[in-house]
Amino acid sequence: MCGYVIGISDLCVEILLNDSKVSLKNILYVNVEDHVVKMEVVEIDGKICKAIPFTSVIKMKKGAEVFIDEEVLKVEYSDNIFGRLFDSYGNVIDKKDFISSSKKNVYHKKLNLANLNIDSDILWTGIKVIDFFSPIQKGSKIGLLGGAGVGKTVIIKELINNVFKKLNSNSIFIGIGERSREGKELYDEMIDADLLDKISLVFGQMGDIATSRSKAVYTGLTYSEYLRDEKNQDVLLFIDNIYRFVQAKSEISSGIGNFPIENGYETSLFSDISEVEERINSTNNGSITSFQAIYIPADDFTDEAVQSILTHLDGQIVLDRKVSETGIYPAVNIFKTRSELLDPEVIGKRHYDLVNEVIRYLTRYEELQEIIVVLGLEELSDEDIKIFNRSRKLTNYFSQPLYVSEKFTGIPGCVVDISDVLNDVENILNGKYDDVNEDDFLYIGAYGK
Repeated sequence: MCGYVIGISDLCVEILLNDSKVSLKNILYVNVEDHVVKMEVVEIDGKICKAIPFTSVIKMKKGAEVFIDEEVLKVEYSDNIFGRLFDSYGNVIDKKDFISSSKKNVYHKKLNLANLNIDSDILWTGIKVIDFFSPIQKGSKIGLLGGAGVGKTVIIKELINNVFKKLNSNSIFIGIGERSREGKELYDEMIDADLLDKISLVFGQMGDIATSRSKAVYTGLTYSEYLRDEKNQDVLLFIDNIYRFVQAKSEISSGIGNFPIENGYETSLFSDISEVEERINSTNNGSITSFQAIYIPADDFTDEAVQSILTHLDGQIVLDRKVSETGIYPAVNIFKTRSELLDPEVIGKRHYDLVNEVIRYLTRYEELQEIIVVLGLEELSDEDIKIFNRSRKLTNYFSQPLYVSEKFTGIPGCVVDISDVLNDVENILNGKYDDVNEDDFLYIGAYGK
């Protein structure tokens, strides 16, 4: 026994210690009638310790004896993670037998500079609008930004299907603060696609306590590091939704009595995000490429948590409600979407020049739309009419039928090679398809094949 419970709240248990060996991140436990409540030490002030519970504290009483369970939170670190569904603490929740063979501390130390590899290959996704406007490098961190209902989870599922099959590698999916229904759908889809044995899923669900929602990402990162460091793989890590991790941390911070900073976020906001993001990197043996869905509260991109996350990303794909309202999916706002790979030395001069020309066309297209509303199409110059018509074809062309939405749209999904995308875009821009109806470019793969 290491102490006694002297204070209880939903997110904080105060303990009077009688054992000086207790330290930060130690796992303690209390026997509560017919079950055990585990908790993690987050603050020690003399003989008073604060711990965050892993589950509900209902029926816990003051004066209850507290015991040390283990040094820190540890999860499976072996091939046993393949094809399994875990909770935030590494416990299996798929109702199948599980035998552990090796465990690892979830707070594994970060890589040092000597181990990093920043010169990796481009990872083509087969999704036209992403590969063209926001190419992705292995080992990079890509944000999927947007408000509720614009398709962040759909894009993540499509990336799992496309890239995952292409690399023939294992992946990790971390669900943080999302609906359990969506997790069940993803699990069933992986079974239907015969991909379950190549993915591990970790869920800290919406209805879970804040501690659970905050720990899911550490468990998923540990599984990713196993694939990279022990299996020498190029790993795909999907985090849906990283903003919910920040929310959970803020709830915990308030629960233990810390004063928040602006907008109610925890004072450790920047270090909490850095602790996660700095573990996502490439080495000479493998890489972790992350796709992180980021909820934008009230569609406010200046939100402090959102900006803190963005500083760590190598690119961002912004999903926009205004684009989705036009019926174009994926609903990507190309003006806000960016990638550090958009450099002629990396993607080639042809690709780079085509991106700039398309953005020039679509920028002028938005200006022309306002002119047409006031004066009408007939008042445009011949050059502007060409830009207007070609821009509408380009806008339609960057829509795409997705595998994950086949059962809803009835249109078979497709993967499009970047060389076909460049050829099609070039032909639209140079007028080769001026006589083709713009609707012919809507929800297709490659046009010129």
